[in-house]
Amino acid sequence: MLLRPRSLLSGLVATVLIIAARADERWAPHAVAGPVNQLKVAGNACGPAALLASFRCGSENWRSSSEAIPGDSDRSKLLYIIRAHGLQPSNSLRNRKRWSSGGINAEDLTEIAAEIAGIGGQPAPRMEGLLREKRESPERHLDRLHDRLRDSLKRGFPPVINLRRYARRDGHWTPLDGHFVTIVMVPEKLPRRSSSFKFTYFDPWGAKKCHGTFRIPTAPGLSGDGEQSAFLEAVVPEARIGREKLRRGEPTVVVPEVMIGR
Repeated sequence: MLLRPRSLLSGLVATVLIIAARADERWAPHAVAGPVNQLKVAGNACGPAALLASFRCGSENWRSSSEAIPGDSDRSKLLYIIRAHGLQPSNSLRNRKRWSSGGINAEDLTEIAAEIAGIGGQPAPRMEGLLREKRESPERHLDRLHDRLRDSLKRGFPPVINLRRYARRDGHWTPLDGHFVTIVMVPEKLPRRSSSFKFTYFDPWGAKKCHGTFRIPTAPGLSGDGEQSAFLEAVVPEARIGREKLRRGEPTVVVPEVMIGR
């Protein structure tokens, strides 16, 4: 059946829009591999699960490292990472192992990332704190986060982000819980003086593909009264991250604290 000219034109316009939308996004090279479910092992295994997702969703060189991890399933590979790497002594916490009942911190997870990368002969991913730097404007702060995430995706390694929930409690911002996720899509570019950008991430809690927004906070937060927030805000309505620890009516915010990437 032949398309009428108007139908053909509409189809071409739709195709162009789809291509343009994809060209405007930077995706993990092998995002089709999907997330890793931490619950196959433990509720405190988000760090190892997010890291395993990063390797297997990366470019071919990074995937070779994940394929070299012993095990024929997500569960067996996660257990190997925890036992072989997570139960080593921590260099950042005295008299503690890297992975414990409280999970793992970003410093120790970065060391594990370097060890796994070495299996495939890849350079070690690095950790970067995401606090606003001295004399850095909120807009530049957002640009820096976007640049780091996009560049790591461009280099073939989907970055791991530690998201942390805070609650305003008794006059202070109190940290409630942290959670590691894998970033698999950010915009290729940001318009000048952007105040936010959308992203897609893999949540290891139940192995979900989720969507969120990083933005400049619209009100002061995590700082003294009247001062600009030291953090950006992560709007992640699909993430649970410490919700069960919130008290009724408490102001709360989720922030990106640390990134592990290239």
